Amino acid sequence: MSDSEAEAAIEKEAEVEADVAATETDAAPATTALPESCDNLADEDLANLVTAEEYLMRKDVQLLEYEKQMFLDLVHADGLLVSAKGLSYERVLLNILKVYSDAGNLLLVINCADWEEQYYKSKLDAKYVHEVANTATERERVYLEGGLQFISTRILVVDLLKQRIPIELITGIIVLRAHTIIESCQEAFALRLYRQRNKTGFIKAFSCSPEAFTIGYAHIERTMRNLFVKQLYIWPRFHATVRAALHPWQAQTIELHVPLSTRMCSIQTHILDIMNFLVREIKRINRTVDMEAVTVENCVTKKFHKILQAQLDCIWHQLNSQTKLIVADLKILRSLMISTMYHDAVSSYALIKRYRGTEYAISNSGWTLLDAAEQIFMLSKQRVYNAQNEFEPEACPKWQALSELLTQDIPGDMQRRRGADRMEPPKVLILCQDARTCYQLKQYLTQGSARFLLQQAMRHEVLVGKLSDKFGQESQTTAMAEAAAKADTKPKPAPIVPTAAQPAAADTAVDELAQLLNEAEDAEAQLQQQLFEESYMLTMTQPMQASDADPNASIFEIIPELEQFDVSAALAANMQPWICLQTFKTEREGAMAVEHMLDQLQPHYVIMYNTNVTAIRQLEVFEARRRRPPVERMKIYFLIHARTVEEQSYLTSLRREKTAFELIIDTKSKMVIPEYQDGKTDEAFVLYKRYDDEEESANAKTRQGAAMGVALSSARVTPKVIVDMREFRSDLPCLIHRRGLEVLPVTITIGDYILTPDVCVERKSISDLIGSLNSGRLYNQCVQMQRYYAKPILLIEFDQNRPFHLQGKFMLSQQTTATNADIMQKLQLLTLHFPRLRLIWSPSPYATAQLFEELKLGKPEPDAQVAAALGSDESGGAAAAGDQLQYNSAIYDFLLRLPGIHTRNVHAVLRKGGSLRQLLQRSQTELAELLQSQECGKLLWDILHVAHLPEKDEVAGSSALLAASKQFGSGAHNRFRKAAGEARRGRR
Repeated sequence: MSDSEAEAAIEKEAEVEADVAATETDAAPATTALPESCDNLADEDLANLVTAEEYLMRKDVQLLEYEKQMFLDLVHADGLLVSAKGLSYERVLLNILKVYSDAGNLLLVINCADWEEQYYKSKLDAKYVHEVANTATERERVYLEGGLQFISTRILVVDLLKQRIPIELITGIIVLRAHTIIESCQEAFALRLYRQRNKTGFIKAFSCSPEAFTIGYAHIERTMRNLFVKQLYIWPRFHATVRAALHPWQAQTIELHVPLSTRMCSIQTHILDIMNFLVREIKRINRTVDMEAVTVENCVTKKFHKILQAQLDCIWHQLNSQTKLIVADLKILRSLMISTMYHDAVSSYALIKRYRGTEYAISNSGWTLLDAAEQIFMLSKQRVYNAQNEFEPEACPKWQALSELLTQDIPGDMQRRRGADRMEPPKVLILCQDARTCYQLKQYLTQGSARFLLQQAMRHEVLVGKLSDKFGQESQTTAMAEAAAKADTKPKPAPIVPTAAQPAAADTAVDELAQLLNEAEDAEAQLQQQLFEESYMLTMTQPMQASDADPNASIFEIIPELEQFDVSAALAANMQPWICLQTFKTEREGAMAVEHMLDQLQPHYVIMYNTNVTAIRQLEVFEARRRRPPVERMKIYFLIHARTVEEQSYLTSLRREKTAFELIIDTKSKMVIPEYQDGKTDEAFVLYKRYDDEEESANAKTRQGAAMGVALSSARVTPKVIVDMREFRSDLPCLIHRRGLEVLPVTITIGDYILTPDVCVERKSISDLIGSLNSGRLYNQCVQMQRYYAKPILLIEFDQNRPFHLQGKFMLSQQTTATNADIMQKLQLLTLHFPRLRLIWSPSPYATAQLFEELKLGKPEPDAQVAAALGSDESGGAAAAGDQLQYNSAIYDFLLRLPGIHTRNVHAVLRKGGSLRQLLQRSQTELAELLQSQECGKLLWDILHVAHLPEKDEVAGSSALLAASKQFGSGAHNRFRKAAGEARRGRR
């Protein structure tokens, strides 16, 4: 199924094409000199200076017409480019990077993935691409050398704040994956710092995810505002220029509608019936909640969990238990649907059988009790065992079609097209959706279906029992098959094709909905990393002649050591047929893996084993670049189950992208963009918050009349906040700067934020708070804060995208439901141990930034050097912190715990008390004079000299409580204490 045919099946596009052509055609200046910064150039350099149009006419620049227009648009003006998936703006960006690859330019590329960075570095001149240095001094030197820098945003923000980078000399910044830019992210922070001091440099942003701009209110306008761009360039697949560039070079496409087996069709029908029932049920239970996104059509799409999480995350705490069970069951049913459609019969049966056990039956929403569920269990078993209960699994329907293509259709077509006299061995590329399918096809082609299915039964511990006569003949002998299965179940060596490293351990306190939706994907990804590879290369051991071939013998063999395998050299030296199995995406090369394999292999035939929008368009673009006559073009075969979930999912993804582009086009025609939005003029008031214009508001917020003069005098000074370097992983520093406060990045050992010389803030998220309380780390941090600062603050911050609501008498989040009581008890102990510690509960980073601004009104500014020295082992820092730091901190804490000694008189005891022996030798009168209080002197004398023994009633009461706790359990002690407290209040 070609892309244009599938889109035509959705709806007519003629009207939209006219709108896009009218909207997208922007008048561009006739010439633009490249590069932009060329003030002091020699005569020879001026002679080599070319315009953008002249650059595109060079022979080494190979771009399609729509790519040339993209290039001209972005060179002439800053803007955001949104392209359809598969249209490969990568080549456009690559040529922009080549244009500015010069020592006289400093170009920064941010927000790119690792595979994107490696791709661009491999295509650019190495002398202009600089690696990010580890030390600050080295980075300053590299910045001054110019060239290109692929830099992480966290490092860039710190360097911009510390002015290690010459901001005025930056030629421009390129932002990738622009749909992820929100106002609180680090990328938006870096762009704001850049625009404040650089009014001439450019900002160019790229995105290939139009659906992301449809989420939320005015997403595209907010993204452009955060990027400081005024132009929006939209390039959908149905753009007139794109169609004109791709249509004349279309490859020949052949759709092979492979019918599902009767049992597979019935299982699909029953799963859809159960999904439809659960969707109606979830809408019936939650009539007041917007469930528009929860539809059967969305349930079978790949991004169902993302849609569901965006829809229900903010109201997850309001849903009852039945709704949560239904959400989990919809996820499970989707996995069963995928397993039935794409996996082999044995693996699918093993997965479905897991959900028939008693343990799952008591924890689901009840769908396993439906008649349709019983049919699913029965039919999945019938796919593996015959009527006599003998092991006879059915093969995947696409396997037979794939074998016929490789052994009959493709050789015959090659002979007809090329002629028998100059017969060239075919090169075939088979594209799959994931590494599991890739591994499945490799095993099938090299071992045959019978042996592979028997191996799967051994791996999934499916009872084989007796083999049917038909299956026994196909697998040749049971002994051979079992030996192959045992050999295959041994631990496998490291994958030939490198995959990404194991993901870091996830946060323990993950949101309940996110954990529910992602646990299946994590398990599948871990299994794929252990067993499967993302690419295989096969060759044939004998000629492709079906008449002489044994149907039970495999004619394919795998080529080992694919990582060091040079595909181009092997193709030139060997005349055997080549078959490459490739996934649509790889961890190492991302979506560029298909394009890279096409360039290396130059296949004659492509078999789309699964459908993918991006891959189909990559094939179209690849054929348009080659510009070959129709006879020499690729032939593309689509293996698709017509009128099934597979086809519907593909059409849904096309329709969703088309709808997203139409919405963006409509938004562009209506939105109003301020002239100052690019930040290049002084009218860009969003960059600054001038405090000298807010004297009245500052006076209004000053509660004490005596502090009014202090507030006025400090209003003209930009408030400063010292931020620990480790805190730049969060959104809060960006939002603090957005409110007009100056952010000072400093490595400090005590606290995370220093607001004033007396106010220190330790920020904790919910997950971090739980971990710190359990490990005791928070106690040590509070000890340090109370020792060095007069007003220590513990800030407990919630995620702005997670629910924050009242539970009982406390402000708690849904994230802490299971451990609420334990957390509250530990927080109470914390406040008892540290009376000066203040707890602040913040629902979001936005509220925290506003709180910091209000806490700083009329207060002195902190000193960065003093804050960095506090808590260090250096003597200079200790002397600067105060008199209490001249003494042993352990002795200081011990004295504060003695009755009669507090923060007002502890310094006198430390200075004049001598040692503990001398303190014991003093009389009560001397202690009273030392503490300057008769009462404090008596308390200290009593604790040092009077033996304190429990009284009889106290002993009796303790014994009674101990006996009661043994009789009623551990929770009874708290109940007795509560009852005793109520009795005392009653007597009062």
